[in-house]
Amino acid sequence: MKSISPARLLASTAAALLLCGAGTASAAPLADATVAFLMPDQSSTRYEEHDHPGFVAEMKKLCPSCKVLYQNADGDASRQQQQFNSVVSQGAKAIVLDPVDSTSAASLVKQAQSRGIKVIAYDRPIPSTPADFYVSFDNEAIGKSIATSLVEHLKAMKVATADDGLLEVNGSPTDAAAGLIKKGMHAGIGTGSYATLAEYDTPEWAPAKAQQWVAGQISRFQKKIVGVVAANDGTAGGAIAAFKAAGVDPVPPVTGNDATIAGLQLIIAGDQYNTISKPSEIVAAAAADVVAALLQGEAPKADQTLFGTPSKLFVPTLITAENLKAEIVDKMIDGKPIEPASVLCTGRYVEGCKKLGITP
Repeated sequence: MKSISPARLLASTAAALLLCGAGTASAAPLADATVAFLMPDQSSTRYEEHDHPGFVAEMKKLCPSCKVLYQNADGDASRQQQQFNSVVSQGAKAIVLDPVDSTSAASLVKQAQSRGIKVIAYDRPIPSTPADFYVSFDNEAIGKSIATSLVEHLKAMKVATADDGLLEVNGSPTDAAAGLIKKGMHAGIGTGSYATLAEYDTPEWAPAKAQQWVAGQISRFQKKIVGVVAANDGTAGGAIAAFKAAGVDPVPPVTGNDATIAGLQLIIAGDQYNTISKPSEIVAAAAADVVAALLQGEAPKADQTLFGTPSKLFVPTLITAENLKAEIVDKMIDGKPIEPASVLCTGRYVEGCKKLGITP
């Protein structure tokens, strides 16, 4: 029997709850509707490879006659404003919005709602103006999980704490989700006795900027750096590249988030310590379910309220080398592995895969 993640089961249950009671009369507003899916950047491959396809697939199940408009702002808030205006002019009845800038996105929410357009905040919340709904993984829990995992690892390795400490590489300062991850990271670091030597909010989540900052800290602190709490796999990759460029061997343990192919391969190679598996298809499908419910006049089922917005937050899964095979290669979503061994175990990662018992 193919295994299905608990989060996917939750998403399926949510779909049933969202759509129950929506009879043929209430289904009319959904038929032939135009909906928009606006993503923030391309610094992570997840939006093109997982979020967008996952949303489209679920919308096709719920409404074969609906039209999905997809745009990616590539980290530019002004471009996202233009894309937003474009989908409004094309008649979008609902907009799933993952904002480049969580603060400026408030005006987009107000603009849409004044026209009767439903706005679903996606992945990143919009704190100052409540959207109609918010769907995401629990970002604060993500930050705490990766940081606590690193602290426990350092304790187990009996790493000294007298003059040593951690670097903290946060996400974009314009991203409210990054702020939640940062809050969780602080809490996780606080579970141990390791000092934070320095921390940095990475503009646009750009790996190159994270690499540049970490390179400067290596020159400043040298061997005092015993670990790096990085907020996602992109910034983790930048940090690891900085250590390698500086000739640091071994690279101190580095956290991550998103379970990107690159991040998973760095774990396989032993260069990155952990990441977070949060299959984007899960939240994308849940967002489509919310769109369908709202357009049919239904109230989507929320499990909490965040920033005044009814919200559904899924539970993330921590990944290290110990459970990567079970949670990434062997675990199935819709009959497919989260990432197949044939994709992960290529080139220089083949030997690392063998050590973890992963075979293409």
